[in-house]
Amino acid sequence: MEKISVSFKNNTEIKTDNAYAPLVQRLLEYKKSPCTGFHIPGHNRGNAILNSFREVIGHDALLVDTTDEFDNLGTLHPASGAIKEAMDLAAACYNSRRTFFITSGSTISNLALAFGVISPDDEIIVARNSHRSVLTGTILTGSKPSWLMPKKLNDWAIYGSICPDDLEDKLKNNKKVKFVWVTNPTYEGVVSDIKTISAICRKYNVPLIVDEAHGSLWNFHDELPETALNLGADAVVHSLHKTGGAMTQASMLHIGKNSCLDEAKIEHALKLLHTTSPSVLLLASLDAARANLSSSQGYNLIQNAIENARFFRKRASMIEGVSVLGENSNIKTDVTKIFLKIKGLTGKRLESVLELDFNIEIESASDEGILILSNIGNTRAEFEYLLAAISKIAKDDYPDLSHLENVKFMPLTEPDVVMSPREAYFSNKIRVKKEDAIGKISAEVIALCPPGISVLLPGEIIKADHIPYLSDYSEIEVINN
Repeated sequence: MEKISVSFKNNTEIKTDNAYAPLVQRLLEYKKSPCTGFHIPGHNRGNAILNSFREVIGHDALLVDTTDEFDNLGTLHPASGAIKEAMDLAAACYNSRRTFFITSGSTISNLALAFGVISPDDEIIVARNSHRSVLTGTILTGSKPSWLMPKKLNDWAIYGSICPDDLEDKLKNNKKVKFVWVTNPTYEGVVSDIKTISAICRKYNVPLIVDEAHGSLWNFHDELPETALNLGADAVVHSLHKTGGAMTQASMLHIGKNSCLDEAKIEHALKLLHTTSPSVLLLASLDAARANLSSSQGYNLIQNAIENARFFRKRASMIEGVSVLGENSNIKTDVTKIFLKIKGLTGKRLESVLELDFNIEIESASDEGILILSNIGNTRAEFEYLLAAISKIAKDDYPDLSHLENVKFMPLTEPDVVMSPREAYFSNKIRVKKEDAIGKISAEVIALCPPGISVLLPGEIIKADHIPYLSDYSEIEVINN
């Protein structure tokens, strides 16, 4: 099959509807030409699967549920065959020097970056709103993070953007910093000035890693923010399963075109951490997502998602008592991520009303509001229904759900860290009632998913402010002094 040209922010070639996905094509050929197999997986093309499970996922999915090494599909480590071709196409698509396919979520991408670029006792700067997998990387590598606090959007009870000046102050005052690691956009879609942040990192000769898990669509439409890959980041993580249309757990790890990172070390780290039996279904879904997003069909899907988001944002903002983050303010957001609140309701209460009374499920709820995603798979009719529900909730007096008023999520606190995460995690520890933990040193990671941002990290002193955010915990692991 002839390879195609694509058009997005990093080049000017012409889009075509004939989206070429080599791994998908090879899997389709495999499905049509079955062979007699005496290898894993043991269900042997669905012949030994619980019937009810087969009904759930369909026999076709089981026919192609295989792993690399077999059926001439290629291998993931080292990359070969159709798998390598698919990754090379993704690298060209995202304007990276090298792109790796990940079947264990962006968690493994972040861990591989930690293993591949950080040495024990390295001093690094990490944004406080990073995913717990970044924190896990500091535990495993023994690095010493200095926490960069994003702006606090107190009216919304969420983290906002990172101030470039704060980063420069940290770099100016600590010449030993080896890496900077930030998250952009935030879970709620707030966008930081990565162009300036990248320039500051270059000024101090410090590599920049950007966890851009929620920005996998950005490279494909001019009305979305610029991807960090085009702004000088050394490595970028994308969760294609979150917004890009790939299957759950499917992610990409990109090395920037001009990156100073040693990609061989990162590849070796992936071999250590990644499964040795990667699902070809997940790998093919990455190939399919890339091909779809870079086609005319994909462009139209993204355009629809943007238009649906703008329609909803404008109409919702006109409803009395309703506020939408990024509307009528100078806060820059990804338009497709809609963070909304209704006066008099907590986010958790609003989420419950939507689910119980309207059969609507949203992405998540926080202390103040809810997060709604305008996905490439949503329709205008769905947003019209959601708008009607929000309008009714804002106007009507709903039954008391006061038991949800005390549910808290993410404290906007600067950690008071007295030990490195690794030292604390591997110290002698005991479990105590959470009320008795105040003043003690946390020995565990406590992070609610979503969004996966830590409430407590190992080595942090536990304060009274943390307790309302630990409603799911009766005990906490602390350092045994």
